[in-house]
Amino acid sequence: MKTINIKFVITAFVLFIQMGVLSCNSESSSDDVPDKEEEVINTLTVDKTAIDLESIESSADISITTDVDTWVISSSGTSWITLSETSGTSGTSTVKITASENISIQGRSAVITVNANNVDAVKITVSQAGASSANGIYPDYNTNPIAADPTGMSSTAEEIAAKISLGWNIGNTLEATGGETAWGNPMVTKQLIDLVKANGFNSIRIPCAWDQYLEDVDNAKIKESWLNRVKEVVQYCVDNDMYVVLNIHWDGGWLELNVNEESKTQVNAKQKAYWEQIATHFRDYDERLLFASANEPHVETAEQMAVLNYYHQTFIDAVRATGGRNAYRTLVVQGPSTDIEKTNNLMTTLPTDSATDRLMAEVHYYTPYQFALMTADESWGKMFYYWGTNYHSTTDADRNTTWGEETDLENYFKLMKTQFVDKGIPVILGEFAAIRRTTLTGDNLQLHLDSRAYYLKTVIQQAKANGLLPYYWDAGGLGDLGTGLFDRSNNSVFDTQALNALVEGLN
Repeated sequence: MKTINIKFVITAFVLFIQMGVLSCNSESSSDDVPDKEEEVINTLTVDKTAIDLESIESSADISITTDVDTWVISSSGTSWITLSETSGTSGTSTVKITASENISIQGRSAVITVNANNVDAVKITVSQAGASSANGIYPDYNTNPIAADPTGMSSTAEEIAAKISLGWNIGNTLEATGGETAWGNPMVTKQLIDLVKANGFNSIRIPCAWDQYLEDVDNAKIKESWLNRVKEVVQYCVDNDMYVVLNIHWDGGWLELNVNEESKTQVNAKQKAYWEQIATHFRDYDERLLFASANEPHVETAEQMAVLNYYHQTFIDAVRATGGRNAYRTLVVQGPSTDIEKTNNLMTTLPTDSATDRLMAEVHYYTPYQFALMTADESWGKMFYYWGTNYHSTTDADRNTTWGEETDLENYFKLMKTQFVDKGIPVILGEFAAIRRTTLTGDNLQLHLDSRAYYLKTVIQQAKANGLLPYYWDAGGLGDLGTGLFDRSNNSVFDTQALNALVEGLN
């Protein structure tokens, strides 16, 4: 019988068992542990990260490429930028970025952000030039801007309004075509301003021309001598602790008659050039000096209103850019034609301002025109001599006012209160008056003068009741059809009845 090597068998069996265990372990490892997945890296690219645009409405395309299912793009908080698309899917997409016209003389910029899941956002900087770079008509007169200086400029527009009680216009003088005395008034003296202050007025509006006082017409450069003369008059007022409103008045109508798209570039360039010079020259005055953009800009439509706001924006930006106290100065912008109803309908927004709470609006009031200013009968209506329900004539009845009396006056002023004053924007009633009709005689003359005094008193009362700041239009005329309160030739009170009516209206 063949002998079996027991030791060999046992060793072989052990090896067999070990191989089986190893095989099982190997299979178990393969089945229980999945293969490691390869990591996927998503991408998001944009072909531009900076875009420069002109001041006019302009646009640029960007290309977005990604392998992410969905991407989004936004210009959060930037109203002047629009995007042709706000989201997309994987692949390559084109988005048009459009900037509205920049009517400011200052450039502006914004950041647009593209986001996609699990990918770092991409940011695109959009810069747009200021309007001044598109004009290039006149030199830049803001040659010495200085750091903002709040000294003496702490009051908001509302706080200044609370300090102004009664205003007076130096009419037909510094704005007179042909020179300061060309329309029959003498040069303004300190004695005249002292007289005005002594009779109850604490603010002066200075209607002022600039366009006729150029030493270089081609470059819109104002004569230094004229800037200094106006400064002399401003100083008379400030020396009396009076508030001053300095404007660009009719001035030949270069702005007032050209509030339209066709004239916009030329007029805007001149507005910028003049206000840079005026603002720089008067920069050191404290908050008692206010600047006013224009006078009575002729505006009838929403399209014209957009152009007027363009001019106002240039005025604000030009003044602010000069720095110093001008960075905080209260500024006044005029409603369309300074007409209350047109202003209520068309002036639904104000220009933007880098200063906070430093804007006022302005309207004028010569209503009804037949009573306040009309000097001859027309086919559409006659002159009114008597205003107010208790001042109608029984013997001259066809000259009684038939519209625009107490109720209408109150309703007009309430419109401005609701539209502006209640929202923290003071309103200057920059001009109001009623001419004297002294060719009337006897009882008719007395009734007319009494009704005129009542009209002036009522305008003041309703202005103050509705938060408007009244400025009487004094053109200096002393005879028939005049509005002068003072005899400027000898610095005395001329129209005591009208003056008393204005002061009484404050009470």
